[in-house]
Formats: sequence, structure tokens, C-alpha cells
Amino acid sequence: MIVHDALKIAREWVNNFACKETWFKGAYFSGSSIKREATSELPPHSDIDIMIVSSENAPSLKLGKFLYKDVLLEVSYLPVSLFSSAEAILGHYHLAYSFQQTEIISDPNHELRPLQQLVSRDFYQYQWVHKRCLDAKEKAENGLKNIPKDAPYHEQVMSWLFPTGVTTHMYLTAALQNPTVRLRYYAVKKVLMEYNKASLYEQLLQQLGCRNLSAEKVTHHLKELAITFDLTSQVAKTPFFFSSDLSKSARPISIDGSKSLINKGFHRESVFWLIATFCRCHIILNVDAPKLHEERFYAFEAVLSDLGIHSSIDLYSRAKATLLEMPNMWSDVLTILQQNPAITHSN
Repeated sequence: MIVHDALKIAREWVNNFACKETWFKGAYFSGSSIKREATSELPPHSDIDIMIVSSENAPSLKLGKFLYKDVLLEVSYLPVSLFSSAEAILGHYHLAYSFQQTEIISDPNHELRPLQQLVSRDFYQYQWVHKRCLDAKEKAENGLKNIPKDAPYHEQVMSWLFPTGVTTHMYLTAALQNPTVRLRYYAVKKVLMEYNKASLYEQLLQQLGCRNLSAEKVTHHLKELAITFDLTSQVAKTPFFFSSDLSKSARPISIDGSKSLINKGFHRESVFWLIATFCRCHIILNVDAPKLHEERFYAFEAVLSDLGIHSSIDLYSRAKATLLEMPNMWSDVLTILQQNPAITHSN
């Protein structure tokens, strides 16, 4: 299906369903679809991201991934309080990127489009790009400093993994690129190569633990993940905010998408989402199928072992090492900010 038709179907869903909710305040596209050519083919490992701006009484869990007329949509809710001003949006690294260039699908109160004009006008100014990079830096630091000591091991891994991955978002934000979730290491590799910082990229992989991991090893772990994923999708009952990412509809992204990266020679870049999906599977299995959780845990421990992580102590040690390296990483972010020709400086 071409992108134009997929977006048309997504708009239809918004107009037929979301717009009718009392808490609905607006909607816009997010993610990679906003950068794709309208006449290009929508990749099989992609979905259409829709952000729903909502009032306070919106559902607490995002609707997530689901198929609508053969298009995989991912619908998330954002509180209207995030859109209080252009300044609030400009300082938020995730929010600003998609909002400043996207298509507003619906704006019933005529508030989002005027805000978008202001955000688009100032998006490239140095002060705001710097602030967004700082937003990513603080998010990474706060996460790495607050890995819960009393949480189950798989949840501790998740608490270490995501802020470690947010370090890539500092560079993507400085380069004015999409701070993508699943493909963050693939995306940041391109950026750092453009700025002649190949050694920095290897350092990011080292922090994750996959710098020297072979394609054969990653392929093996993905096969094990696929087994765990399929079992999880069959037994999952308790709702989590990421539940739809582990549904049968989402399998082409979580499993097939990772396989595609490996086949293209980017096996190290697939590791982040492989670990994230393993963690999520075991969070669900621990609640809904404890026996399966125990039976499949060896596969999760095996991939962590290949990353050099054997216990919670290793997670805290890895987090501390990343935090100690943060000043040097931030210096590289500032270098990219200075070298990026698209960033404007106020007189």
C-alpha cells in the first residue's frame, strides 16, 4: 500500500472514531510517515503513528497498535496540557520534532494549527535546539540514576535500557533528526558518521554491550525472542501501556523488523529493540503466565549475558559508567549543534 492511501485510511479512523469522543481535542500524524513520499510504498515493518490530543478524562492507557482496513495504526494520547504554549512544545524534544512539520488531522478548537505555525517558525533556533538536547540529556541521566532496586530483574533491565538508549536522542535532536524509538541506534549511526564521529558511535554500542556481538549471535537471540513473543501474545490478558506492541498485529514490526535489520547488516542496531521486547514479554508473562515466565527466562538471561550483564550489579555498574561519560558526550552534542548549518542563531 502506498503512503498516501495509508494516511487516508488513518484520517478516516480519526474522523469516524476518535473525533466523536468527548475528551477529543485534536489529532496529528507522528513518526516516520510524516517524512515519507506520498507515492512511496509503506514498508511492511512500519505503522502509521497518530497522536490524539485529549482532555484529562481520556483513557489512561494508549490505544496502541491495531489493524484498521489493512493499515497498522498506532494511536497514542497526549494531554492537552502539553500544548499550553509554543515555548512548552519547543523545549520538549519528542513533541517538537513531529509537531513542527506534521499534518494536523483535526483541530476542532482551532488551537493546534496556530501553535504549529509558531513552533515551526522557531524550531531551528539554537536556543530551542539546545534546550531540547538538554531535555534528552536530563531524561537519560534521571533514568540511569533511578533504576529501582526492589523491582524484578527484567524490570530493572528495562529501567536501564531505555535511558541508555536516550543518549542517542541527544545527538539525533542536535542533528534535527527524528528521535525515533525502535530504530534509534540505526538512525544515530547515520548522524554520527555524517559528523565524522564513528568512534563515538562505537562507544554508544559499548555502553549497550553489543559492540562486538556477531550477526549469528543476534540472529539466534531473535529466534528465541520470537518464541517468547508468540507465547506472550497468546496468553496476555493484563493491560500494560505497551501491550499492543506484543500483539499478533505488531509482530511484523517487533520480530520481522528486527530480522530485516539483521539481514541488511545492522545486527548491532537491532539489539536495543530486541532487549526491550524481551523485557516487555517477561513483564506480561510474570503476571499472566508465571510458569511460562520461568520456562523462557533462560533465553532472556542468555542475550543479557552476551551483553556482559549477569546481574543487577552489572546494570548499576553500566549505568554509572554511562553517567561518568556524560560530560564528554554532552561536549560532542554541543559540537554538532555548532556545526549543524540548519540551526539559526539569533542576533
